[in-house]
Amino acid sequence: MSIEGYEVDEELIQQVSKNNWNPDLNPGHRKARDILAARGYYEARVEVRNSIEKILGIESPGPTIELDLQKWYRKLFGPSVKVNILREEDLYGYRRNQVFIRGSRHTPLPREALLDAMEAFFECLSGEPHAAVRAILGHFFFVYIHPYMDGNGRLGRFIMNAMLASGGYPWTIIQVKNRVTYFAALESASVSGDVESFTCFVAREMKRSSNDSED
Repeated sequence: MSIEGYEVDEELIQQVSKNNWNPDLNPGHRKARDILAARGYYEARVEVRNSIEKILGIESPGPTIELDLQKWYRKLFGPSVKVNILREEDLYGYRRNQVFIRGSRHTPLPREALLDAMEAFFECLSGEPHAAVRAILGHFFFVYIHPYMDGNGRLGRFIMNAMLASGGYPWTIIQVKNRVTYFAALESASVSGDVESFTCFVAREMKRSSNDSED
């Protein structure tokens, strides 16, 4: 979440994980963007974990992501619906408008191309036999398409980790201190087609996450 510019600390994580928030009774929570985003991320991560359990239970990774992606998205922004920032109907289907990425030379696909692009995306996830390739290209192509108005980066990293889990790789966290390098690697892949730098970046983050889990 810090990658996307939200201010998150341990206290906030504990607050949302224990469900100690109530936007109906606490007006301050209505204005707390970071609390809403943190709660949505927590609920989406629970849903992602359910998907990973199905994948590890011998269900095919690609079809599982295709079936569950909308659930992740609705969970991610569910808290904003509860406080009337978003309408529930806004969370169904793909974006209806053109979106632009701040500071990037890459322009995501027009909304008219999203259905075909996402169909091809899910076919690629289903057809690629190697989990690491599914993880790298799954993340990259998803954010390249940018099918939603918001949340594409978080969902892309969820897809990456679900695909990594399908191959027995560790959950990989991209540290906020590496944010600039992460975005630069994605930019290079999106604008010039150089996926190698993004692949090497994720490989380094995987190694670090694996070492951290062993400490």
